[in-house]
Amino acid sequence: MKRTGKRAPSPCIDVCRLDPKTGWCLGCGRTAGEIGEWSKLTPFRRGRLQQELARRLGKLGQRTLLESE
Repeated sequence: MKRTGKRAPSPCIDVCRLDPKTGWCLGCGRTAGEIGEWSKLTPFRRGRLQQELARRLGKLGQRTLLESE
């Protein structure tokens, strides 16, 4: 996670490519809208989204493995 000034730490890992099927970033799992709104989210909403991001990244990883077989 990157820290940017006094903002909340971002889950961005500088991959920044959106999956064409899901619209999720391949690096952090967020949608383009969620990336844009990140700094405006409350701590509670950021925490909830971070839980969801872990699930999304797991799904992306599973799909990538299946597609490579």
